[in-house]
Amino acid sequence: MGMPSLAWDPDGPNLLLQGDNLEHLAAIPDESIALAYLDPPFNTGRTQVRKTTSARSGAHGARSGFGGRLYDLTLEKLLSYDDSFADYWAFLAPRLEETWRVLSKQGSLYLHLDWHEVHYAKVALDMIFGRENFLNEIIWAYDYGGKTKKRWPTKHDTILVYVKDPQNYVFNSEAIDREPYMAPGLVGAEKAARGKLPTDVWWHTIVSPTGQEKTGYATQKPLGILRRIIQASSNPGDWVLDPFSGSGTTAHAAAELGRRFVAIDALPDAHAIMTTRLAPYL
Repeated sequence: MGMPSLAWDPDGPNLLLQGDNLEHLAAIPDESIALAYLDPPFNTGRTQVRKTTSARSGAHGARSGFGGRLYDLTLEKLLSYDDSFADYWAFLAPRLEETWRVLSKQGSLYLHLDWHEVHYAKVALDMIFGRENFLNEIIWAYDYGGKTKKRWPTKHDTILVYVKDPQNYVFNSEAIDREPYMAPGLVGAEKAARGKLPTDVWWHTIVSPTGQEKTGYATQKPLGILRRIIQASSNPGDWVLDPFSGSGTTAHAAAELGRRFVAIDALPDAHAIMTTRLAPYL
């Protein structure tokens, strides 16, 4: 499909887009998106199969970005990249700025990273959104795969949550799935039966390598994580954006919950997986 135009119909169909997410984001009108979930490359130093767009900083760049630097955009027509950018933030910061622009006045951003870059992300988002617009640091903890015996095994990701307006944002606590109490005998039968509202630490398994949910995409995230985010921070009919869509989990969860989606990825393989997975919703 082609890029959305500046006359993009707010009541139009779901969008599945292939290509440079920065270019696609630039074509989305201001304040059009209720919820954005970003799961960018983690800058792990490991090679990932993906086609990507990067930015290079320079004193005479075309746009202002993180730290007051200016950025010129260059498209790297590669079939793979080394997930260790010489300047990771020259790549990610302009995309965070564009996401801020397209978020509605009540909009929320969820940025999903791990320990490699999340501490820098907090500083960058404080500058882009304002420190007062920080809502939560969510820890997604899981217990799967190999474990080192040389240090504490790293078995969690971090999701930073920012809102456009800290006095006026969407948070549907009653719509969120609930969890069992760890000590149900201490809260009474009625509360125990209902379960408790999740805290900012989420224990949730990864996508099973042999499970029905698995698409074959290397970095696929579980539907349960995205359902919880979408239930909490959007309403039925809202637009949900994922600029690094990968296997299409965000769009899948959004469609099942009655939201509309904009799903973007540069990699042809990802686009092919999403085209099949999201066919009922396009």
